[in-house]
Amino acid sequence: MLAPLRYGVFRYLAAGRLANMVGTALAPIALAFAVLDLTGSVRDLGLVVGTRSLMTVLFVLVGGVAADKLPRRLVLVGSNVLGALTQAAVAALVLTGAATIPLLLALGAANGIVAALAQPASAAATPQTVPPELILPANALIRLGMNAGMIGGASLGGLLVAAAGPGWGLAVDALTFAVAAAMFAGVRISGTRDRGARTRVLTDLREGWAEFTARTWVWVVVLGFMVLNAALAGGVNVLGPAVADQTIGRSAWGVVLAAQTAGMVVGGLIALRIRVRRLLRLGVLCMLAEALLLLGLALTPSLIMLLMAAVAVGIAVEQFAVAWDTSLAQHIPGERLARVYSYDMLGSWTAVPLGQIAVAPLSEVIGTRVTLLILAASVVVAVLGMLTSRDVRRLGATRTDADSGLESSRR
Repeated sequence: MLAPLRYGVFRYLAAGRLANMVGTALAPIALAFAVLDLTGSVRDLGLVVGTRSLMTVLFVLVGGVAADKLPRRLVLVGSNVLGALTQAAVAALVLTGAATIPLLLALGAANGIVAALAQPASAAATPQTVPPELILPANALIRLGMNAGMIGGASLGGLLVAAAGPGWGLAVDALTFAVAAAMFAGVRISGTRDRGARTRVLTDLREGWAEFTARTWVWVVVLGFMVLNAALAGGVNVLGPAVADQTIGRSAWGVVLAAQTAGMVVGGLIALRIRVRRLLRLGVLCMLAEALLLLGLALTPSLIMLLMAAVAVGIAVEQFAVAWDTSLAQHIPGERLARVYSYDMLGSWTAVPLGQIAVAPLSEVIGTRVTLLILAASVVVAVLGMLTSRDVRRLGATRTDADSGLESSRR
């Protein structure tokens, strides 16, 4: 299990992704309460986070091409340096009282572009850092580190916001980008393609699209997650902090998000032991649990109930994450994997900005509780829709990869 740690390049990659996850878990909490402190408007909060998500969606395909054509070390270091600068600017504005919604929108858009450039590269980098026989334990260690980082980041975010204010939380987020950039500087790997080949960006995108559309189970799951992620982004990221502000408090909301990641750690350990023939079907079915946190916010927003729901959601999410990444690793050629991931991210995230921006006006019209119940129902419908596909229900491991024990977990 610990054998990948013998390789220095893997240690740097794992440390960089750990730092990224601390910031990823901390930033939404700090940003949400910064906006609420600034204007008190859930509508403004949805607009700020929605703009960031929109820019990530618009530029993620460029990130996929860059990750397959350029040295991934360059992409990872450069994107994290830019991330540190944009988040430091946001923190400075909030701490000095100079923040305005237009400024937060502009900097959020810039940070969304940075995320789009970084995520395909980091998702596809692990196989280049260890020998093929160590890919499974390498990805297991990566996910355990990332989940631990999310637990720490969410807990730290809640405590910082409650004790020192959201500006200091954003400052720490900027620091995590800088630490990640320093770690990624040690990841000395190159792109998987011949950098001397003069292929056009559109040609690269068409190759990735051909791989993406050639398998029904891929695009059916991505379409399902288009609905599912929009519901979760609006319900948990926008309405969640507003409900927490009126019920359990800001620091407790950070604990709830940390509990979800703790569930993911448990889920990861469970996933390593599960051996089923139809792994993707099991993973998709587990996503029904995503409705629990939305139902908890709508019906019983107490700390105990939300903690229980969050842990259950975390366990379920990890089953899908392992199933999805394993399926992609077994069926998609490695030299096109980052581009397929970029189409996956594009499709899965397309409706996220819409969910984040539209949920506040909707809740003002029909009420927060009813809105959360509708979002929970949308999650159930999306999961059942994915399971109507015969390819999703029946996809099994390829003989060669299953026999060699190669699995991947990059989500």
